[in-house]
Amino acid sequence: MVSANFSIFIIFGLSIISYILTKQMIPLFINKFLSANISGIDVHKASKPKLPESFGVVTGCIFLVTCFIFLPILYSPGSISVENFPHNEFVEMVASLLSICCMLLLGFIDDIFDLRWRHKLFFPTLASLPLLIVYHININSTTVLIPRQLRHIFGVSVDLGILYYIYMGMLAVFCTNAINIYAGVNGLEVGQSVIIALSVFVFNIIEYYGSARKSHVLSLYFILPFLGVSSSLLKYNWFPARVFVGDTYCYFAGMLFAVIAILGHFSKTMLLFFIPQVFNFIYSLPQLLHFIPCPRHRFPLLTKSGVLEPSYVEFSLNEISLIGKICFGILQKFHLIKVYRKDNIKVKCNNLTLLNITLVIFGSMHEEMLTTKLLMLQIICTGIAFTIRYPLASLFYDV
Repeated sequence: MVSANFSIFIIFGLSIISYILTKQMIPLFINKFLSANISGIDVHKASKPKLPESFGVVTGCIFLVTCFIFLPILYSPGSISVENFPHNEFVEMVASLLSICCMLLLGFIDDIFDLRWRHKLFFPTLASLPLLIVYHININSTTVLIPRQLRHIFGVSVDLGILYYIYMGMLAVFCTNAINIYAGVNGLEVGQSVIIALSVFVFNIIEYYGSARKSHVLSLYFILPFLGVSSSLLKYNWFPARVFVGDTYCYFAGMLFAVIAILGHFSKTMLLFFIPQVFNFIYSLPQLLHFIPCPRHRFPLLTKSGVLEPSYVEFSLNEISLIGKICFGILQKFHLIKVYRKDNIKVKCNNLTLLNITLVIFGSMHEEMLTTKLLMLQIICTGIAFTIRYPLASLFYDV
């Protein structure tokens, strides 16, 4: 088996090739996707152009091919004997690629057949099963460290048992769907994924010579080719977009982040890199759970002047449940929604997404500006994440 430094050099070179290949392949498939009617309407453009959809499948396939080529190089027969072959590590990589491949396929099926939300929640759980099985066989570590302040009650660590596997399965569900619901404008899905991937890359480099080096090397094997294909896709998905990435890319990216978080043993750190997505998910819950009416599409609306404004949902307070009324009251109290009252019963408020609340706070703006502001927020939250992970974590854990 080649050394870690040399293997990273190889995967870095392959990632550059994957970037170039993706950049060349995307234009070749645009007309093919349009001919197959795999397309969507860009509603945030006055001309309402028809763009090819689901280009996450192109980038995902190039990512998988890159990793498949890398595997025989990493585990070349000439560099390692049969007796010393790292079976556990090899199985972990194959299981990870299997989970990502399954999620890519299921995401493409979702784009084609436009499945319901209950299926979207089931897909990541199904795709993560090979990874969880391998984790159970090879690692089976289900203990979590307790903060210093609580160790006199719970001890140094607690074994969560089956609950830890449920947590990891839910992590896969969250990562895939959190990116999927935080979307709706050109460049946002790929842009946020690239920033999260860069955050993971920096974290892996910082921890490279630490005690968990092996886990971070494994993470780099996946994050580098992902950055290669995603950076190329971003060029075509940035405003004005020439292609749509579809649910395929969101599921592919989310599963990849879940995979490296689980096998790299830094799921809590990964969630810190998802701060905007966590806020958007929690903020969206009243509508996702239908405590407040939820329209099929909640993305911002294009005005006649060519800028975006928040989209709204109109409903009667008598129609929603008690929980819905409580959620509505809390959101209104903390100025997290903009409310228009038609009378004492009927109200209109912005849809509960980070995109809409950004437009409520800063006012109507151009689509490219909205994407830029949201990606800047992602970068700021990455800085907060590293602050929590290092200076603040030392107050609670021995780091």
